[in-house]
Amino acid sequence: IVNDESYYYPDLMRGMIVDGDFGLDVAKYTGSTTGTSRNNTVCSRYTPITWQVDRTCHLISASSFDKMCADMKMQHDDMTDDLHPHGARELVADEHAADNFHRM
Repeated sequence: IVNDESYYYPDLMRGMIVDGDFGLDVAKYTGSTTGTSRNNTVCSRYTPITWQVDRTCHLISASSFDKMCADMKMQHDDMTDDLHPHGARELVADEHAADNFHRM
């Protein structure tokens, strides 16, 4: 995250940036990574959960996140509760973890 407006992306609410060299090396995982209400005993009822990561580091302006937070507040289903940091989940025991990582 940089203080340089040449790396401003105004529409992060619409999803991952896929222009230029963004999204060329993506990994896909199953399972959720946030929240402290789930653990090795209690699973999420929302399954299957997947998430994707662009494995390349890209610069993005701090003001891009300011704009995304403003957009989140303007949603009909107010997302204000999602504007603060959330706890990280404990690591899942190996015997419960999926072995299905793959590059997209």
